[in-house]
Order: sequence, then structure tokens, then C-alpha cells
Amino acid sequence: MANRTRFPSLDIRSHPRLNQLSRLKSPQKVQDFLDSLPINFEKRGETCSSPLASLERGTVHCLEGALLACLALWMNGSPPLIMDLKTTDDDVDHVVTLFRFRRHWGAISKTNHGVLRFREPIFRDLRELAASYFHEYSLPDGRKTLRSYSAPFDLRRYRDDWVFTAEPLWALERQIDQSRHFNLVNRGQIARLRRASPIEVRAGKLVEWRG
Repeated sequence: MANRTRFPSLDIRSHPRLNQLSRLKSPQKVQDFLDSLPINFEKRGETCSSPLASLERGTVHCLEGALLACLALWMNGSPPLIMDLKTTDDDVDHVVTLFRFRRHWGAISKTNHGVLRFREPIFRDLRELAASYFHEYSLPDGRKTLRSYSAPFDLRRYRDDWVFTAEPLWALERQIDQSRHFNLVNRGQIARLRRASPIEVRAGKLVEWRG
């Protein structure tokens, strides 16, 4: 993995729940680990948990999975980078964890659906990577909703505790949401978008975990 960075002197490796992440030596292994965790359906209310709190609960949603993936990559020498995928107001944003192999970008993704998943490191830039999710992002009526993507959000710049805290990370979620974004499509392109076909809509409803 590229972009080697020094892991901070935090007491993470000695923690049994978090230390298991140090064994995930590649983005592929990190993705396999995330896939093994049931989805967090937030049945007791919305959550935005730290990696430790998520592992103690045993379930994760997309942002919680992205934070876990960031920590695993960081523990193994790569920077903890998140990319936010922003949609229209009537759909739900998604976040992925970024990684690079040589000069190409890939993404780790936690989702309950058969789409919006792992991306191999074959993309020359982040716009290419974000665009690879465009046709997968649609509403039940077929409208395609992905609109923009963020610059890499580097968790090393977030000063509050995002690894151990038992408190919800709503402030971190807001910072990611409010970070710099770039349009994927312009108004003219949006006006000419073809709706997803019925079979594409049905494929998007395929889920991995039942609530």
C-alpha cells in the first residue's frame, strides 16, 4: 500500500478488540472483515460510533464501517482517508474509505446492498472512482441521485477522539458532510439522465442482511 505514514503512539495495539485490525494487512482483508460484520439497523435510534464502540456492539453501518476501515489501514501504515458521496435530498449519502496501490485509487465500502461496494485500485483519480458509483445510485422510481464527491477527508486532522470514545461522533459526521465537494454532473447532464431500468432497480434492492 502506498503513502506510508507513522501511526501515532496511542494505546491501541494493546486493546484486544482493536488489535485484531492490525492483522488486516491489505484493503482486501479489511473489506472481508467488514463484510463479516452484520449491518447496524439502528433499531434503538441513530448511531455514529467509534471503531471501539462499533466492535463492542458487533454491528456497523456505512460511516461506522468506514471508520473501522480507516483505523485498520492506519494501523498498517496507510493514511485514514474518507470520501463522502453526496446525493439529492431525497436519497441517502454514502461514505467509503480510500486507499491507493501505486498511482491508482480504490475504495472499501460497508453497505447492506448488492451495489455501492468495494472498488479495486484501478482508478486514476478520485473523480473516476466516484463516477463508478453513479449508475448504481438510484431511487425506486429509477431516478439517479449521485451528485458530488468530497476531497479526501484525512482523519489525522480530526483532533477529537474518534477511535475510543463512547460518545456519538456527530461532530465528525458534520465535518465530513461540510467538507469540500466536487460536482459529478452539471445541470444539463442532470436534465438528460435516463432513469434506471426495472431490472437495475430490482438489483439495487438486493440486501445482504435482513433486519
